[in-house]
Amino acid sequence: MSDVTLTPPVSAQDHIAGPANAPVTLVEYGDYECPYCGMAHPVVQNAQRELGNQLRFVFRHFPLAEAHPDARLAAQAAEAAGAQGKFWEMHNALFEHQQALDAEDIIGYAKSLGLDLVRFTQDLKAGTYAKRVRDDFRSGVRSGVNGTPTFFVNGARYDGSWANEKAFIHTLQEAAQRSGRETPTTADANG
Repeated sequence: MSDVTLTPPVSAQDHIAGPANAPVTLVEYGDYECPYCGMAHPVVQNAQRELGNQLRFVFRHFPLAEAHPDARLAAQAAEAAGAQGKFWEMHNALFEHQQALDAEDIIGYAKSLGLDLVRFTQDLKAGTYAKRVRDDFRSGVRSGVNGTPTFFVNGARYDGSWANEKAFIHTLQEAAQRSGRETPTTADANG
């Protein structure tokens, strides 16, 4: 871990998967068109499965628009889907199809997720969530993010390799042990 810290800390503004009282919070700054983020996506999913209720995962947008021309639109699409309660479903669809992220493709994903297409399309055309994506990006800059994916574990930037899945998951497990908090499962069993 580095001494670089997450700014701002995780809040209700974020997209969060996992219990609020999980002993480990993993934050990813990512870009839906970035091939490295695409490779990290199943690693994060495996970490979520492996750690279960011990992990809270947060995704923040960091579209590298100069290198990835569809990344900003994809991030806004995830937000537009989130406004209809389907952020994580769109998040997964975008990573699973990251070679096809133009407007027509994205609208197809929205349709397959059962979103209100009129609302979704209007949100994209109006740039309704452009500020939200920009705010995430700026928070990444303030947090020292200069590429994607960048991970933070319990607020500290993770500078190790996420590509070594076993080591990455081990780091998260160690963070859970160090935190000393009871996991929701443990609390339920003792309650």
